[in-house]
Amino acid sequence: MMIMDLINMFIGGLILVVGVLIGVAFMILLERKLLGYIQIRKGPNKMGLMGLLQPFSDAIKLFSKEQMYLNYSNYIMYYISPIMSFMISLIIWMVIPYYFNLFMFNLGILFILSCMSVGVYSLLISGWSSNSNYSLLGGLRAIAQTISYEVSLALILMSSIILVMDLNLIKYMIYQEMIWFYMLMVPLSMCFLSSMMAETNRTPFDFAEGESELVSGFNIEYSSGGFALIFLAEYSSIMFMSMLFVNIYMGGYQLNLMFYLKLLFIIFFFIWIRGTLPRFRYDKLMYLCWKSYLPVSLNYLLFFLGLKLLIMF
Repeated sequence: MMIMDLINMFIGGLILVVGVLIGVAFMILLERKLLGYIQIRKGPNKMGLMGLLQPFSDAIKLFSKEQMYLNYSNYIMYYISPIMSFMISLIIWMVIPYYFNLFMFNLGILFILSCMSVGVYSLLISGWSSNSNYSLLGGLRAIAQTISYEVSLALILMSSIILVMDLNLIKYMIYQEMIWFYMLMVPLSMCFLSSMMAETNRTPFDFAEGESELVSGFNIEYSSGGFALIFLAEYSSIMFMSMLFVNIYMGGYQLNLMFYLKLLFIIFFFIWIRGTLPRFRYDKLMYLCWKSYLPVSLNYLLFFLGLKLLIMF
């Protein structure tokens, strides 16, 4: 029986990974289409019906291109880091409480924070190992930004953890049957949303890939497969963060159309922001984290702690 359980878990995980990759492919297409319409142009519309096969043709093109060999790079680390970031961005999806996966994370939120922390190392290694000044600068920026906003994300999450008193993501669905946590903590959820953007290096916080200053940042020396893996990892983490936001603030995980519409709205919000806002200034980004989000999240944490104590006694 144990072997059958393990096989079922493996198959469930495999289906999940394939689903995430297909979702990422169509999310990239959605982004290109939306940005096209925001800029009053078409976007991809040649490959297949309305450009539906564009992501797959891009993937085939990238993975079939010749790989560059850098003479001065730290060879093994240079090739391992994109694979490492891709693997982490897929492993983190196992936390979401699907009904067919046969495993349950009682400490799901801790696992999420751990995976996000390890993801910083892949950024650091890919920025440093290619031995280019621009990629090193991009990597350093990304690390400072990601570490700062991890603190912010963890403290914002603490408030909802205090309310639920559990780290399992299924509990969030049970507690939000009557009212969404978004309604209880609007400022915190907005802080969480912008911290998610900073954590995933998205516009207006895309300093790691600042094209105007750093010529594409930490991934400048990557081509073909390595670049594709970094790209997939980034978009997979954007989808995961959207899923996490819906789980914690917008009613939890439910297997119905409404859940997927909410998820689609948050993904659309990411893309909408990219098409609308210019890049932030780096010192203002750090100021926002340490001088704005930190005090707000700590004050809310104290408020919810007091509220919980009041209810308990």
